[in-house]
Amino acid sequence: MHYLITNKPLKFLLFISSFALISCAPSKIRPLEATKFIKIVDAPSISSPLIEKTIQPAVVVLPKTLWQRLFALYQLPAINNKLVQAEINWYSRHPEYLHRVQKNAAPYLFYIVNEIEKRGIPGELALLPIVESAYRPFAYSHGRAAGLWQFIPSTGRAFGLEQTWWYDGRRDVYTSTTAALNYLTQLSKRFDNNWLLGLAAYNAGGGTLSSAIRKNKRAGKPHDFWSLSLGKETKHYVPKLIAIATIMANAEKYNFKLLPIPNKPFFERVDIVKQIDLARAAELADISIEELYVLNPSYNQWATSPTGPHYLLIPIEKAPLFKSRIAEIFDSQRLKWVRHKVKSGETIGHIARRYRTTVAQIRQANGIRNNTIRAGKHLLIPTANYNTALYSNSVAMRKNAIINTARKGYKIEYRIQSGDSFWAIAKQYQVGVRQLAKWNAMAPSDTLRIGQKLVIWGKHSHSSPTTQLTRSRKNQTIRYTIRNGDSLYLISKKFKVSIDDLKRWNVLNKKYLKPGQTLKIIIDVTRS
Repeated sequence: MHYLITNKPLKFLLFISSFALISCAPSKIRPLEATKFIKIVDAPSISSPLIEKTIQPAVVVLPKTLWQRLFALYQLPAINNKLVQAEINWYSRHPEYLHRVQKNAAPYLFYIVNEIEKRGIPGELALLPIVESAYRPFAYSHGRAAGLWQFIPSTGRAFGLEQTWWYDGRRDVYTSTTAALNYLTQLSKRFDNNWLLGLAAYNAGGGTLSSAIRKNKRAGKPHDFWSLSLGKETKHYVPKLIAIATIMANAEKYNFKLLPIPNKPFFERVDIVKQIDLARAAELADISIEELYVLNPSYNQWATSPTGPHYLLIPIEKAPLFKSRIAEIFDSQRLKWVRHKVKSGETIGHIARRYRTTVAQIRQANGIRNNTIRAGKHLLIPTANYNTALYSNSVAMRKNAIINTARKGYKIEYRIQSGDSFWAIAKQYQVGVRQLAKWNAMAPSDTLRIGQKLVIWGKHSHSSPTTQLTRSRKNQTIRYTIRNGDSLYLISKKFKVSIDDLKRWNVLNKKYLKPGQTLKIIIDVTRS
């Protein structure tokens, strides 16, 4: 239906409409493109009074990327001192590093920014995984910390991150982000909503920060982050984050290029209901298994955990296809089942290790209440659909890749013996403890098992790997506790060593041995 409007009534209506629009407009219009930037001035000495300024918003025109949205969420003050400037200088000299971490962050950044914005907490926290892990979900530190947010096992469990043979929640992008933001918020509140102290506590521990604050208060000193006596790593931890946030928000000033990460979801969290082979899931989603592992680094083995969590992160454009396909497959197509005939002497543990599964899952699949099995019986075993080499990001395959990485020097394979430790082995081969652990995809605090193989890269070209290996396997150092009636003669006979060697290996100033005293003895394990 149409209406004819004459000129005079039309002018009147236009006038009324304009008046209504003006009266309804907000008193202050915030530009959609407003972005907060950090303004950097020459950094004074760390001992000088700090210059802190709240970050002022600046109206700029940028491509509609995630960075623009992130910078608008900045809340930390702009700190100018020697520590921050030193970090800015380092990152400015290594633009390739920040370029690499941007690429690493691309699949996860939108989700993390979203979660931060929901909570109203500082946007700079979205850059914290750069400091923690370089945005690598498989990162594993010398302190046994894992994942983007580098949770150690105990703190991870305290914040609900389950860690089993199948699954490690510390590497779960979805749940570890929730845990990390909960933890950071909790620490900030503990220190009177001071985010710099909260960040330092995330690195060093709340107790360490509280102790440092109490020490300064007793001495009548300021107890802000910059005034505290902290470890070297923690002292540089906060400046690193501030420096990264500064450079990225002022990319043009620092001649730095931001990658155009779209301001839209990268993945969707899909309910898979029950366990599935990861290679099968990748097929259903029409992606490579490597792409699947990038979004789902928490799964340690060839399949999701039989006890959950039952979800996968799937690239957003592939999610509809994946959901429709997984809804149609039968349970028998989710996993490969092998009919195994139990051999004499086999245990469930042996069988579980062979098929890379767990005793619990074999028992559940076969209705076995205990670990008793009989030779000749058949068991149904869930196992990987494909060759194990396909599951390149499983724990075992990643560890093998690290161990087999070629390095400088001579490669030595060392078998762990009773009494060995990282410290003792590192000392014997004149390498660093952390370096030794890193070569073997471990942390120095990880437990060594007798018979376990370690890879050592010898420093000296004149040292024969074969000779070193033979000697290390042949000779074993033990600590013997002196008992009543013992003598150097009896001990030398017992361990088939000379009295002179016993004296050389130990400082023996007294004529008689004292019960409870310990002796160092180097024995030849090849002698009977």
